[in-house]
Parts: sequence; structure tokens; C-alpha cells
Amino acid sequence: MTTATKQPRYRQIALDIAENIAHNQIKVGDKIHARSKLATKYGVSAETAHRAINVLADMGIVQSQHGTGATIISQEKAIDFIEVEQASSNLKTIKNDMVDTIAVQQQELDRLSNLLKTFLEKTQNYQQAGPLLPFELPLNEDSDKYGLSLHDLNFWHQTGVTLVGIDHDDKLIISPGPYMTFEKGDTIYFVGPEDSVAKVSQFLFNH
Repeated sequence: MTTATKQPRYRQIALDIAENIAHNQIKVGDKIHARSKLATKYGVSAETAHRAINVLADMGIVQSQHGTGATIISQEKAIDFIEVEQASSNLKTIKNDMVDTIAVQQQELDRLSNLLKTFLEKTQNYQQAGPLLPFELPLNEDSDKYGLSLHDLNFWHQTGVTLVGIDHDDKLIISPGPYMTFEKGDTIYFVGPEDSVAKVSQFLFNH
């Protein structure tokens, strides 16, 4: 039988009979009896067997007569019935596949949503910590501020940033004192607002 197991038992039996008719295992003109043959063959109640016959009668495959069973009257309609059932089964399969696919996509969307939420939270935390992350500025241009101490430059008041380190001759000096000087080729590290690099560049290089 080619029916899906989720179909009612009586409809499965009706389709199985139709397949037998389509393959000439049961021929036009033959009689089938619900109580004595179908119920026993399929291991179902007489009521279930009768419902299977009623399906075939509704499709014009058999002609049912009370007390004499049902007579097969059309092989063509049996074939049509099989095709309709197979098409219906295919549609159900497609529908189930669509439902499964949507469920998988929803799981992926939920996962993506959670990842995005985590990303935004971490981004927010990063932004909040941003003022504590040092900016880096290589001193590659000429400047009239070289050789002058931080005290003489009045660096903090002039720029509004806090100097946290100077990389001089490949040696990193942390928290340089007031008498430390800038030299061309140094790299300086400082913390402050977003426009800190522009302010320090303007102070040192006049641009």
C-alpha cells in the first residue's frame, strides 16, 4: 500500500483495493464482501470494512448492493482515485516539509536573535568602557613641542587628555612623569573623549 500511515484505516483499505483493481488483481465484475472478506483480510471490524466500500462507491469504483456485497464497475476510476490520493499524499508531505523547515528557520532566527542581543550587550559594555581604552598616536611629523617637558607643555590643560604611556626607543614608559619629553619617532598613548586624537594632533602638529 502507498498510503500514509496517518490516514484513517478505512481509507487505507479503500486505496489498497483500488490498487488491486488497477493491477487487475481484482477485475471489473468481481464482487467483494465487506463482512466476510475485507474484515477478515485486513483484520478490522465490519463497520470499518463497510466504510472502505463506501469510499469506493462514492468514487464510482464499485456499486454497492445491500446483502450482495459490492461489484467492481470501473478500473479507470480506481486509477484516478489512486492518482488523487498520491497527489494528496505528496501535498501533505510538502506541507510537513514546509512546517519542519519553518520550525528550523525559527530556531535559527531565535539563535540569531540571541547572538544579536549578546553582541549589542557586549558592544554597549565596550562603549561604556571606551573612555578607559587608550588612543595611540605615532609622532612621525616635525613639531616644535619636541624636547619640552610635559610640565612645560602643560599637556593635560592644553589637550584635555591624560597621557598613560610613551613608547620611546622600543621601551614603553607607563605613566610618564611631568619632566618626560616627546621626541620624534615616539608613540604616545592617552585616554580621553572621542576627539582626543584630533586635539592632541592639533596641539603637537598645529593641524
